[in-house]
Amino acid sequence: MSYPSKRSALSIAVLFACIAAGQAQAQEAAATPEAKPDNEISFNAAVTSDYRYRGISQTRLKPALQGGADWVNNPTGFYAGTWLSTIKWVKDGGGDGSVEWDVYAGKRGDIGSGFTYDVGGLGYIYPSNSLSTSANTFELYGQVGFGPATLKYSHSLTNLFGFADSKNSQYLDASVNQELGGGFILNLHVGHQKVKNNGSADYTDWKVGVTKDFGVATVSLAYVDTNTEAYVAPNGKNLGKSGAVLTLSKTF
Repeated sequence: MSYPSKRSALSIAVLFACIAAGQAQAQEAAATPEAKPDNEISFNAAVTSDYRYRGISQTRLKPALQGGADWVNNPTGFYAGTWLSTIKWVKDGGGDGSVEWDVYAGKRGDIGSGFTYDVGGLGYIYPSNSLSTSANTFELYGQVGFGPATLKYSHSLTNLFGFADSKNSQYLDASVNQELGGGFILNLHVGHQKVKNNGSADYTDWKVGVTKDFGVATVSLAYVDTNTEAYVAPNGKNLGKSGAVLTLSKTF
């Protein structure tokens, strides 16, 4: 099992400092709810310099094209969506296919006293991946939020991303998305992946970034890192190495 590094511990400290700040702001300000239609459908598209998922590059540290669609029923909080991205790791693992296709559904809402919840299921589909252990993965997740902070737990009901005998793997993460003023949002994240029966693949990841919506597009720049060297591309590059990730996205 891997353990958080000093940088990871620092990220956690910063994370919870921002949680405290967000709680204070939530108590001081009361937002007026905006009227929304019962059902909303939105679409999204993005290009990123490196598709990092839980800190690990899915594209051999190269760019990716991404897009998806979401539906939400505002009165009930039920939602569903789909999302796709170009990838390289399946081919790097000896399989076939260059696309990740996600399908998800769930329900979110208010618990009370400023707390929110989000529960659901997420399927990661890798068409024609042909790996000896299928890359296709299904997870259940539950999240609790307060102000700008969230704490989320994900649990796999299948083998995890091609790892043999890895059913019941777990991922726990905490995030803060704190408004800084001027339209800038500070993005902080730390998480720990535990791969069932594959302890050498366990690791911790963290991220510090900033996002701003410029109208024509939303720009995100983040520093991403992990404490693992277990995920390596055929060219010998560490897919969990530290790096900057630039993403341009648009929701419409």
